[in-house]
Amino acid sequence: MYLADRSAPAGAEPAPDRGSVRAAAVAPTVLALGTVSLITDISSEMVTAVLPLYLIAGLGLSPLGFGALDGVYNGVSALVQLTGGHLADRVRNHKLIAGLGYGLSALCKPLLLFAHSLGPISVILTLERTGKGLRTAPRDALISLSTPPELQGRAFGVHRAMDTTGALLGPLAAFLILSVAVDGYDAVFGVSACVAALGVVVLMLFVPSGDGGTRAGPRTRPPRPPRPPRQRTPDDSAAAAERPAPVRLRDALGLLRLPRLRNLAICAVLLGLTTVSDAFVHLLLQRRTGIGDQWFPLLPLGTAAVFLLLAVPAGALADRIGRRTVFLTGHALLLAGYALLLWAPDLPALPYLVLALHGMFYAATDGVLPAAVAATVPAELRATGLALVGTGQALARFGCSLAFGAAWTLWGTGPALAAAAAGLLCCAAVAGFVLRPAAPAPPLPLPDPKRTGSP
Repeated sequence: MYLADRSAPAGAEPAPDRGSVRAAAVAPTVLALGTVSLITDISSEMVTAVLPLYLIAGLGLSPLGFGALDGVYNGVSALVQLTGGHLADRVRNHKLIAGLGYGLSALCKPLLLFAHSLGPISVILTLERTGKGLRTAPRDALISLSTPPELQGRAFGVHRAMDTTGALLGPLAAFLILSVAVDGYDAVFGVSACVAALGVVVLMLFVPSGDGGTRAGPRTRPPRPPRPPRQRTPDDSAAAAERPAPVRLRDALGLLRLPRLRNLAICAVLLGLTTVSDAFVHLLLQRRTGIGDQWFPLLPLGTAAVFLLLAVPAGALADRIGRRTVFLTGHALLLAGYALLLWAPDLPALPYLVLALHGMFYAATDGVLPAAVAATVPAELRATGLALVGTGQALARFGCSLAFGAAWTLWGTGPALAAAAAGLLCCAAVAGFVLRPAAPAPPLPLPDPKRTGSP
């Protein structure tokens, strides 16, 4: 099922039989990867929650320096996604590349204990984000290859819900550690390192190397014991000919020749260019409603809580009614959140409404897009295809953050958000047209009995 509704183009996978698709349990691979992401996100968000205060108040870094460091922190992982996806497909071992990414990120956490200046911290954070970029596409490929196509929206929703649980628990854990530890920042970094190592252990022990035994992709065979050399036979040549050729960079770039994947990538970039970052949304909400500084750190938890509650239902709904509909509805909800920030009266419920719409947007898009991409890419290039679209979307959102920051500085918050809302409306309309269902092929004409001589 593509990111279009039920009318799929010729050659697409058929829509599942509603009577035959039951509420099957989520694949064990998805649950194991969700557990790894939950644990890893607790570790990462512990650091993310205290990093701005640590750098600015603790090390005296200027806001401009932190902004540049934050750009590197978020941009590196997007660029490395392509490398991680291509490597995973090339070596045909998604778990190996994902494990390297998780391991690199875990290794960087204890190094923060010994870095007390901007240079070493920048290098460590860059390496940590490199690990995140390496693991993202192979992890999503493992999810898609372990799940039947008609249930992938639900599978990605379950994973994103577990991942978001970690994003909720991480800042709370950091808050508790800072409140009880004497040397709070070092305690946060040390506990974060231990939690990250636990995530790597869970990945190694409980995530299989193959596709989980489903029909969603080829299985990864276990390594065979070495055999003594013997004389080559014609059977050996036939077996070698049947082995899949290694994935080349040319094959990865050739994915953009697939019309449906190219359309998905274009729409992800267009919509990403008009999606204001979470930090700016929360800052706008604080300025609009006058929320006190002491409550500001809780705003991301409001978005994450709604995302957690709705990620699985939104993914299952996308499997039922079409991923295009749910994906575009998510951006309509985001547009409604922008409208509330711009024109709604000062109501006590305004912060809750904006955060709810923001979380609903993520629930309707964050897992639905990779599920749609997975349905368009061959199994042997699954990680590469996911990385192509994910990298384009991440870089577009990074560009939107730079543009929105400049517009805020030049025009103020209101005109900047109004321009973003107008751009989102136009891009959503373009995406709705580009991702429209393909027209069904006309039926073949029946033969004329008079011409064929039939009675």
